[in-house]
Amino acid sequence: MSSILFSLEEGVASITLNRPDKLNSFNREMALEMQARLDECKASTVRAVYITGAGKGFCAGQDLAEVVDPSGPGMNRILSEHYNPIVSRIRKLEKPVIAAVNGVAAGAGANIALSCDIVVAAASASFIQAFSKIGLIPDSGGTYILPRLIGLQKATALMMLGDKVPAAEAERLGMIYKVIEDSVFAEETYKLARTMAAMPTRGLALTKKALDWSLTHTFDEQLMNEDKLQQQAAATNDFKEGTNAFLEKRSPVFKGE
Repeated sequence: MSSILFSLEEGVASITLNRPDKLNSFNREMALEMQARLDECKASTVRAVYITGAGKGFCAGQDLAEVVDPSGPGMNRILSEHYNPIVSRIRKLEKPVIAAVNGVAAGAGANIALSCDIVVAAASASFIQAFSKIGLIPDSGGTYILPRLIGLQKATALMMLGDKVPAAEAERLGMIYKVIEDSVFAEETYKLARTMAAMPTRGLALTKKALDWSLTHTFDEQLMNEDKLQQQAAATNDFKEGTNAFLEKRSPVFKGE
């Protein structure tokens, strides 16, 4: 059975991490397939991407059996060829990416989730920066993303102490967008993905780019960036459809163009 399940329906590309017996921890095969599936999400038929895990967990991070295997890829290749390409693809993908964290998200699994545009979690889910427990540093973009979400002091403590953060606490800290009850989690999170797929997704992609640029630019530079990106947004068919629908008092039909 494939370690990544993939489907496309109603403009939503669903990527399910599928090693439930290992809490969906990554090995090389799974990481490379994840990259290939994210590349498929560049297609115009994909309007939004929905990432979740099979079974009880979202992702427990790296499969440590592969790390200690003398014939394995080694830590340098695990980062440069597995995780860095995955989170880079998520951030550069010109589509909204939703992480539906259905269970524990630990180590690289937590940081892959946090690299997504919108993170929703089941009430029973949790997040753990587990790296310090085995003498490693946080990777997969965690040292960049987490301090910007919750502040340097809190991020430092969570990364050094390796505390488990329940979903409700993650929401309170601003680490994630929303907590959803387990009983309706799959239904409600996929509904969110369908909603986003029906939105003006070119504008959402430009919003994503503007937010990423804001992390490395001054205020005045960002004003210029907004001007540049707004001109691109205003040239889309979705903008024309949105304004016409508003003036005609009807619901817009966006096509992501």
